[in-house]
Amino acid sequence: MSPTEAPVEPAVSLRDVSMAFGGKTVLESVSLDIAPGSVVALLGANGAGKSTLIKILSGVHTDHGGEVTVNGSPAALQSPLAARQLGIQTVHQRIGEGIVPGLTVAENLVFEELAQARGNPFLNGRRVLARAREIQSALDLGWSDALLKRDVTELGISDRQLLILARALATRPRLLILDEPTSALSAAEAERLFALVEKMRDDGIAVLYVSHRLGEIDALADRLVVLRDGRLTEDQIKPFDWDSALRAMLAQAQEATTARPQRAGEQGAQGSQGEILLSLRGVRLLEGRTPQDLDLRAGEVTGVVGLLGAGKTELARGLFGAEPFTTGAVELGGKAYEPRRPADAIRAGVHLVPEDRHADALVPGWSLAQNISLPFLKSLSTAGLVNRSKEDALGRETIEALGVVARDEHSTVEELSGGNQQKVVVGRWLAERPRVLILDEPFRGVDIGARRDIGRRARALAAEGAAVLVLSADVDEVLEVADRVVVLAAGEIHLDAYGEDAERDRVIQTISASV
Repeated sequence: MSPTEAPVEPAVSLRDVSMAFGGKTVLESVSLDIAPGSVVALLGANGAGKSTLIKILSGVHTDHGGEVTVNGSPAALQSPLAARQLGIQTVHQRIGEGIVPGLTVAENLVFEELAQARGNPFLNGRRVLARAREIQSALDLGWSDALLKRDVTELGISDRQLLILARALATRPRLLILDEPTSALSAAEAERLFALVEKMRDDGIAVLYVSHRLGEIDALADRLVVLRDGRLTEDQIKPFDWDSALRAMLAQAQEATTARPQRAGEQGAQGSQGEILLSLRGVRLLEGRTPQDLDLRAGEVTGVVGLLGAGKTELARGLFGAEPFTTGAVELGGKAYEPRRPADAIRAGVHLVPEDRHADALVPGWSLAQNISLPFLKSLSTAGLVNRSKEDALGRETIEALGVVARDEHSTVEELSGGNQQKVVVGRWLAERPRVLILDEPFRGVDIGARRDIGRRARALAAEGAAVLVLSADVDEVLEVADRVVVLAAGEIHLDAYGEDAERDRVIQTISASV
């Protein structure tokens, strides 16, 4: 809304909304008005609190402070159904959460109406099909009756995304929340979505648009707000000042960080002391982007900064053999390195601390020692039996080396705080000293103390001659630990620098220029 226009009643408002989990504050006094007929972009790095805010508005998280109002009246969003009944529809980033396997495409399109049918005629198959035709026509999907009658699991990812969006729009929502809506769409499908968002705005629907794709935000949004560490740190209307927005999203207050390490480039002749340990040539990180070259040196911590979708995780998983590169060549220690699965990388001494510790690293119900020993059971076993004494000793060593706060090595991972869980994951991959250690978003969800402990261990490993690669969307996290900074955007390297050439302002300006 232009500053000169008369104010209108917000479709949805938040006043001093706060939320904490296990004593850790994830949202703090967030106040936000979303006007009818506006597209408000919500921008924030991973862990900023975006998902928590979305879940509060969606009725998933109910135990929060502050107040949510809908059309000027206090709203009790005590469940997702209550939120939908008040006109708040959410298209979540995880597409699988909105699909019901075993039902047809048509039944999924009318699922909300079916769920509330209680014996009405919508349970009639012909009526379901007729209603599904109406809903899918809103997006001009062009789906045939034959497709509507198929099991929904036969749809591809992009069509599932469009199905969920069409279902949400069928209710004529007051507020539509789109969480990374183009993540699974082709360029043509994304353009269709953009046209629909513009139509919704013209029809008076409020849209909260969450995306890491800054070009989309620049094209679609009337206003952008930035969430950082649970607080709103920026609020702009078009035209957007991207330098300011990115600083608000990515750069911490200087006093929050530790003293930066002496960089290799600032060490005179020592700037080229490390031999090239890992070399990538002509590796394409993202489809349709230019192949890239990158060298990692022994004794050096290389920090890669990039927003979500920049290609950081693709780089990490490719080097670890989880998603092998399809182009180019990689050498490790001067020899061809072609891991086809993680076991190949582990044997070669390439270890990965993954982005999502819960989904990809920790085994619920297992002890700290068991989680640490998992990739190395062969070296801890005799005649196929794990030597529990060795396993326990490994657990104790990790507790001591990384300062893990735990009852003992037999504590289950669920007993630990998020920061201590992350230390366990890092400790696992330090248990058998790697030649190359890759840390993908290693500081997410951890406090400053845990972050510094992990950073110290990464630098200590580099000092012993390993190559360490730290990937993060947080500029200061990288500046705190790295000798060298690489800026990655849309799968391509835009900056590779040491020392004064890698100062915060230049890094942020480089990211901004790549929007």
